[in-house]
Amino acid sequence: MAGPVLIDDSPGPDRASAFAWAVFALSFGLLMSDHMARQVLAAVGPQLKAEWSLSNAELASLSSVVALAVGLLTLPLSYLADRFGRVKSLVAMATLWSLATLAGAWVQDYPQMLAARLLVGVGEAAYGSVGIAIVLAVFPVHLRATLSSSFLAGSVVGQMLGVAAGAQIAAAYGWRSAFAAIGLFGLALALVYPLVVRESRLGTRPLRTKTDWGELARLLLGRKLLWLTYFAGGIQLFCTGTLAWAMPLLLTEHYGMALQQAGQTTALFLLVCAVGMVGCGMLVDRLSRRDPAVTPRLSIVFSLLSAALFAGAFFSPPGPLQLALIAGALLVVAGITGVTGSMIANSTPRAVHSTSMAVLGLSYNLLGLAPGPYVTGLLADRFDLLTALKVLPLPCLLSALAMIMTRRDYAAEVGAPKK
Repeated sequence: MAGPVLIDDSPGPDRASAFAWAVFALSFGLLMSDHMARQVLAAVGPQLKAEWSLSNAELASLSSVVALAVGLLTLPLSYLADRFGRVKSLVAMATLWSLATLAGAWVQDYPQMLAARLLVGVGEAAYGSVGIAIVLAVFPVHLRATLSSSFLAGSVVGQMLGVAAGAQIAAAYGWRSAFAAIGLFGLALALVYPLVVRESRLGTRPLRTKTDWGELARLLLGRKLLWLTYFAGGIQLFCTGTLAWAMPLLLTEHYGMALQQAGQTTALFLLVCAVGMVGCGMLVDRLSRRDPAVTPRLSIVFSLLSAALFAGAFFSPPGPLQLALIAGALLVVAGITGVTGSMIANSTPRAVHSTSMAVLGLSYNLLGLAPGPYVTGLLADRFDLLTALKVLPLPCLLSALAMIMTRRDYAAEVGAPKK
């Protein structure tokens, strides 16, 4: 019979050091590069759609294939990073996705672009989970929700810059130049990272002992609390994945914006999302220090508010009110990332944090970021884009339901003495 589950096996550092903030800054920068490489496609999507006569589903598949590869490979690659070293694994990932992004500047047709985007996804597969594990290793436990949400806000900032810079470069020099510029940026960061971040200073060591697969599975998947937390985070990110892809099309097709203006406007919406992620994470940490069990309750509030705002937005006609409601929804919808990152970190040992965050990343991608654009693209082809976007309240309601079901178990777990 299994022994007691450890909420955490080490308290970590007592305070945040200058080295810790340097690790955070470089890891945040690489996550930005990761998502700039993903989101540059949205910036140049209208050009590609016109030049290659792509359907909405084909264009969306170029985004979804990245998230699909990330989802499928996150877990095995994160386990290898825990076993053989997180820093060198991270550098190898960043190099691969940057080279694959560069390759996008030379492809000649849809199948070649699909292959290049698949390689981007392979490179990016474990970065989010390994990167956040590195960050959490050098900071105190009481900052986990803030750090989880702030680190993952790098993904939204990267999307914002990918859209804005990609649209700007594409408008001036063509879409191929946008891929080249963003690929080179990632390569430069990949070269700098290992010069500053050393494995020996992270306070953790690679797992060299023989793996007990049954015990690992129990730690990662053996409780209802974990399953529901993974599900809640993944299903709600269906909304962010969809809007990151759909906003440029919505603005060009229904608001008559030029490509460059649509890219800049989409970037502003993504900035709102990033600010909301950080703000929600800080709120969770602040309130949970007094009552740790409040964490899932805050997530329920974020989800229900998001559902209401999305319903108001997409059942309204295009106009200022619709845009204001979308912005309001984006401010709270990704608040789930700080909640789920904190809950999973508090419920699994530090030694397997890359792997546990990989399972969370798997749910983010397979339940949310991968199907979001593709399902919405299929619905948009069958009906129209505004009709397709009316499904967005549903994932938020499912997320809220999952978190309602975690409240009692999480309260019992965080209220128990650490062993």
